[in-house]
Amino acid sequence: MSDVATPDYDAIRASDGVIARLRALHPALIDLSTGRVERLLAALGRPQDRMGPVIHVAGTNGKGSTTTFMRAMAEAAGLKVHVLTSPHLVRFAERIRLAGRLISDEELDVRIGEVERANGGAPISFFEITTALAFHAFAETSADLCLVEVGLGGRFDATNVFAAPAVTVITPVDYDHLEMLGPELSKIAWEKAGILKAGRPAVVARQRPEALDVIEAEAARLGAPVSLMGRDIDAYAQRGRLVIQTPDRLLDLAPPSLFGAHQYENAGLAAAALIALGHPKIDEAAMSDGVAHAIWPARFQRLDRGPLARLAGGADLWLDGAHNPHGAAALAEACADLSARDGRPVALVVGMLGRKDARGYFAALRELNPRIFVTGFSSPSATPPEILAQAARESGLETTIVNGVAAGVTAALSAFPAPPHLILCGSLHFAGDILSLSPETWPS
Repeated sequence: MSDVATPDYDAIRASDGVIARLRALHPALIDLSTGRVERLLAALGRPQDRMGPVIHVAGTNGKGSTTTFMRAMAEAAGLKVHVLTSPHLVRFAERIRLAGRLISDEELDVRIGEVERANGGAPISFFEITTALAFHAFAETSADLCLVEVGLGGRFDATNVFAAPAVTVITPVDYDHLEMLGPELSKIAWEKAGILKAGRPAVVARQRPEALDVIEAEAARLGAPVSLMGRDIDAYAQRGRLVIQTPDRLLDLAPPSLFGAHQYENAGLAAAALIALGHPKIDEAAMSDGVAHAIWPARFQRLDRGPLARLAGGADLWLDGAHNPHGAAALAEACADLSARDGRPVALVVGMLGRKDARGYFAALRELNPRIFVTGFSSPSATPPEILAQAARESGLETTIVNGVAAGVTAALSAFPAPPHLILCGSLHFAGDILSLSPETWPS
């Protein structure tokens, strides 16, 4: 990111002191178990039992968008909603939303002190202490609903500590985090299905058969009633609207505010989860209002502010955090829709983390055939651009190596006689770098 003037990357991420403090005291220590976080939560008086109704969300892709649609719908109904999501893009506070607002620096400081005293110096990971911090804050602040997104997997994730969530949600399951969850899709699905609880309703997105078999077997074992999208409840676009069809009614909602055909699926899954919740205030009007006004940064987000938007000039500039082949396929579909509207070409500036499947990512873009510009970025785990370029060229994509995202934007603009549709993509971390360039684009 050195080609655009910006404050120091680490200073942006640690401007409130939270990241530096927590990461210094609590490094990775990932072992995919809930023992440490359960010990800490017990020391805090089990806040997870004092949070009110919880909707717990797992899956490979669409977790954040589905959670965002649920929050928007519930807030449109006048409910106060707590939300835990990850990762953050620019500021740590993005992870924890208290009754409709991002947690304040002052409350973070107080709650961190309380959680660390309860932990007593015992081994704990960054994500585990973040989860405990969020649940502690949720329990101390009144709200009508808590939306909790799984961090990694599900079964052994730090968030999987609820004995009886109001609803569990599983978004589409696909290949990602293979080094920890895979390599088989059935194994990944087994991890995601670990959030299902005995007797508690589950809403499940359309799945590949191999994943669905595992999820349904786990639900049957637990006696968890499942509503499967496409079978028990459906959501689809019709004449520009989002239609939700249940066994006993038809809902006609506004189109999703988030761009892309896949967002109809995510919004429909969110609506299905809230139908399963059954809160009397979340009616059809609230769902329609919420789905029309949901905001979720870096998910095919139009960038019309900040230094890169100004640099792009007449090109429409988009930002997307898709980072695996399934996400790339959704990205390709959205880009194809853009191009079909006016015939303009598509160019992608891509930065990606090293542990991701770059070959699968670019293979999913092959039919779209965009012009590719690859770059490194500030993470030490970023894939070297030479490796990204090789993966893209193996899929037959014309590819150029550039030194930074601004150089990529400039190169893309000069590669076509008219401004292209220009997408910055490949990693949520990369997207966070881009949004951090100016307070104009910080998520709020």
